[in-house]
Amino acid sequence: MALPSFIPLSRRKDGDSSQPSPPKTTNTTTPPYALSTSKFLSKATRIRRFFAYLSSFLFLISLIFLILVEIGNLNAHHPVLPSIYFIKLDLSNIIPRSVPNSILINSIARTLGLHDFYQVGLWNFCEGYGNEITDCSKPRRMYWFNPIDIILMVERLYPVAVALPSNITDALTLVRIASHWMFGLFLTGACLAVPAILFTPLSIYTRWASLPLTILTFLTALTTTAATIIASVMFIIFKKAIHSATETVNIQAEIGVKMFVFMWIASGAAILGWLIQFGECCCCASKRDVKTGRRKGSKKAYGASGGGNGDGAGGTQEKSRGARRRWISSNG
Repeated sequence: MALPSFIPLSRRKDGDSSQPSPPKTTNTTTPPYALSTSKFLSKATRIRRFFAYLSSFLFLISLIFLILVEIGNLNAHHPVLPSIYFIKLDLSNIIPRSVPNSILINSIARTLGLHDFYQVGLWNFCEGYGNEITDCSKPRRMYWFNPIDIILMVERLYPVAVALPSNITDALTLVRIASHWMFGLFLTGACLAVPAILFTPLSIYTRWASLPLTILTFLTALTTTAATIIASVMFIIFKKAIHSATETVNIQAEIGVKMFVFMWIASGAAILGWLIQFGECCCCASKRDVKTGRRKGSKKAYGASGGGNGDGAGGTQEKSRGARRRWISSNG
């Protein structure tokens, strides 16, 4: 009876190694979570990106309405611009009816060049008869509207009837000072809105960028809102001062609704844009936060399981390695 033969283990390994190995097959299927770094970061920071672009869009809206405020009332023949003004003064019946021969005096004043109405913009004033604007003054820097020059034309005809009350004189002093501040602040707000539009998307990359951007957007919102408040208070006071003097001079004042709406839209958009940038200083993960592992960002970037080790790219790579091991074991 023959004894069984035993092959040493080392020989078996040598024999196995001598046999041709099966051809290796290349897996063409991309393992799960194999996202590129840029695509992953875009998904992880999508919330911050949304608010950064929203902030830029809000400053674009603010700039558009600031431009409308600044070019309003510049052209007498434009279909839209003449309807954008701060205040409109109706002087068609400047001499009160209680004055003898008031109709005749008003007609003479109109013949001498006194127009029916005057409306005030940021750079100039426009004048006209009835509801039609006939001409606008030449635009000037630091412009302020002084109706005394217009009133003096009629005062030469009837001095007692058009003597200006003290409250109107005081209001004109306020108008002169506030108009200079308003002019400078509106232009500054428009100039600051341009870099705010261009640079606010940079806050997507790092929260450190949000600090200077917050300062820039705060100055934009501050100058725009300050100019809007000054204009609103100034012309409302001026309107009340004119209405309180209707017994002496019959001047009707009307606030420009479009101009006020445009001012406050520009201010509101600038304030919202600044608040978003201020919030991004501490909220919403930036791309740098995700890369360094300080914050994970959006959970949707990590798939249904929620996110591996907290580091965006690292968690993705770990899941890719696990999926690759499972694929090798199932195909081995």
